[in-house]
Amino acid sequence: MNNYLIREMKQNEVGILKDMLYEAIFQTDEKNLLPRDVIEQPELSMYINNWGKPDDLCLVAEVDGKIVGAVWTGILAGEIKGFGNINHETPEFAISLYKEYRNQGIGTNLIKQMIHNLKTRGYKQSNT
Repeated sequence: MNNYLIREMKQNEVGILKDMLYEAIFQTDEKNLLPRDVIEQPELSMYINNWGKPDDLCLVAEVDGKIVGAVWTGILAGEIKGFGNINHETPEFAISLYKEYRNQGIGTNLIKQMIHNLKTRGYKQSNT
């Protein structure tokens, strides 16, 4: 798919992260999906709670004015560590796309653009 735009998430779009976090959960049984409030569990909610810290960065993919995916990073340095936590200086990635937009190269391009943005900000490594 070529008709999409990758851009930084606007502050008034932070609510989309709840949808994206839920979509990021690997679920194999389409007939027995987890309830949406599963994202309120501390080990998941930490990926979106208190969004807007200096190290937080989110890029979204937009198709016809609709956000269809996102990649976001942040330093997760609280009591509960992220699933891929390396240290308190390395941004951790989360990525998600709505199902109908997966396997079209959008996610790959979101990650590539995020890596570029993190390098521009001076990060030496990231956890993808």
